[in-house]
Amino acid sequence: MKEKKMKPGKFKSQSRPYPVKAKKSLGQNFLQDEAIIESIIAIADVNLSDRIFEIGPGTGALTTHLLEKAASVTAVELDHDLVLRLGEIFKDSKGLSLLEGSVLEMDLSGYLLESGFEDGKFKVVANIPYYITAPIIRLLLSLPVRPERIVLMVQEAVADRLAAGPGGMSLLSLMAQYYADISKELFVPKTSFVPEPKVDSVVVRLVPKRVFSMDDDRSLFRIARAGFIARRKTLANNLSSSFRIPRKEVETMLGELLLDPLVRAQELSIEQWISLTQKVNSWEKAKAEEKAKAENEG
Repeated sequence: MKEKKMKPGKFKSQSRPYPVKAKKSLGQNFLQDEAIIESIIAIADVNLSDRIFEIGPGTGALTTHLLEKAASVTAVELDHDLVLRLGEIFKDSKGLSLLEGSVLEMDLSGYLLESGFEDGKFKVVANIPYYITAPIIRLLLSLPVRPERIVLMVQEAVADRLAAGPGGMSLLSLMAQYYADISKELFVPKTSFVPEPKVDSVVVRLVPKRVFSMDDDRSLFRIARAGFIARRKTLANNLSSSFRIPRKEVETMLGELLLDPLVRAQELSIEQWISLTQKVNSWEKAKAEEKAKAENEG
């Protein structure tokens, strides 16, 4: 991960030192609509005391506005050609740290800690390629140094999945809503980008609400992954086959949560998943203790 610290100086507005062509292999679509950019700034509630971490600055359109509104911006860009272009555009700008590399491959936690980012005292703003949306959200919500809020441009269908309620839940929505409050904030037509993508987008806001715990995370999502393994099958069937729990016992657990024995994974709320995880863990612990006791007596 290479870092280039911009030299202090008078801020210069964005220019185009040379043409840039979007790379399909990187899923690049560059946001050009100034009104949309201003709305993203407002949704992120950027102010002069904020430290901003921007993922995928692209041509610098959003970065320009962030630098005008925030105390400092750290931007990470994968495309080497764009890094060179951004360096030229913002060579006289103050408050910008430009990183070259993949946010998914860098030691983001280590970088944030070493760079003095404080828990709950910075914001993430990103217009990211659709194909890495889920892993980036997962990464951001598992950071030991949590952002105050995360504002992302995502594909409209992804936004719907993120904000889905019981009946339309998925592993993605469960993971995101377990760690953050999520809201769909702004519809963005595909005509706002160059080149124009095939689908529309939505700006979503995530406000972290829970500290990441590896043990709790592993426990909950072990159960959830089993529950979603076959979406058309009942939750009782999936859990019974995955954990070798008698189906009747799984149905009893569901009944204690006032859930229908034929319920499917996508129909549970976050709170019901938490409660169900506790019940499955308790059942497994009791069976392990029974087995250990029988072995000792034998």
